Amino acid sequence: MESLGAATTRFGLHLFKELNKVNKGNVFFSPVSISTAIGMLLLGARGATAAQLQKLLFSEQDTENSRIKAEEKEIEKTEEIHHQFQMFLSEISKLTNNHELKIANRLFGEKTYLFLQKYLDYVEKYYHASLEPVDFINAADESRKKINSWVESQTHEKVKDLFPDATLSSSIKLVLVNVVYFKGRWDREFKKEHTKEEEFWLNKDTSKPVLMMTQRHTFSFTFLEDLQAKILGIPYKNSELSLFVLLPNDIDGLEKIINEVSPEELEEWTRPGRMERRPVDLRLPRFELEDSYDLEAPLAALGMGEAFSELQADYSGMSSRSGLSAQKFLHRSSLVLTEEGTEATAATGVSYGVSSGPSYETVHCNHPFLFLIRHNESNSALFFGRFSSP
Repeated sequence: MESLGAATTRFGLHLFKELNKVNKGNVFFSPVSISTAIGMLLLGARGATAAQLQKLLFSEQDTENSRIKAEEKEIEKTEEIHHQFQMFLSEISKLTNNHELKIANRLFGEKTYLFLQKYLDYVEKYYHASLEPVDFINAADESRKKINSWVESQTHEKVKDLFPDATLSSSIKLVLVNVVYFKGRWDREFKKEHTKEEEFWLNKDTSKPVLMMTQRHTFSFTFLEDLQAKILGIPYKNSELSLFVLLPNDIDGLEKIINEVSPEELEEWTRPGRMERRPVDLRLPRFELEDSYDLEAPLAALGMGEAFSELQADYSGMSSRSGLSAQKFLHRSSLVLTEEGTEATAATGVSYGVSSGPSYETVHCNHPFLFLIRHNESNSALFFGRFSSP
């Protein structure tokens, strides 16, 4: 079975391509956050719903092969998925002085609704998530505010109103939330006195001023001849995490790359042994991004439609009562990138209801580029985005 790191990179790129169809400006989200939320869904899903979620998270070939094996093998594989999440979350939670990296999960359940104790035990074991009883029936809006308040507290108030007004009703039985918070310092900081205003080209005809950070240093670098693009790896302190920038040579070259690049290629290009250490003349905009997405449509397009169907969804592993389906799948994220480093957050919420070389390489990021922030130990894509408009 593919590793969680490979799975998050693949899932992140597929989801980005879906978001790219309707978002022509900046895009920013956390593949790890969304994958973890889907993992918690998978834990309570059964039958065709479970197969669909598993196929979305891990490679199709894997899933197809597993279907023709004995039922024990199927169970074993699902357990392996949850075990990988458990190992990853434990790895992330290890304390470090170099950065703040936190992933937190929580379930908010209608206090009168009976959830299976086995599900609650397993979601605690694998996803470090506990269930907090709330009163959706009589106080849906108060419950919404309580959930949003928890998300704010976990992200140093960077993610607010994950669930906007009127998004949770009295028919909601369960809200499942995943939060990622990261604040890291560069291994080698940019000097503020070198930051100057420059033009950032949205296309060949239009530009906007940005504050462009500059440094000359040795970085991990790859030139992609076929795509006419460059990849640069910028490490954070202690190299536990890195920011990778995929920059086309041409101002209008990003769309071609998005259409042609595969997850396998992206993972291969950024492998530690694959990139060379080169002297680089780097210019990178100082920027902030904040975005929110209703992920139901893009996830359904990727094959998760049944999870949202009141008639077809099977979450009998969560509750013996029928009719439970995912009603909302919301994701909000923010990023601040400065001379010192990066601060990034994301939160995903799913609600359920019952129907009802001494020569320097030049990497001048003055036109649209892709980027991802990776946890190097697990090779997992924490954040994925496109910067195309200051």
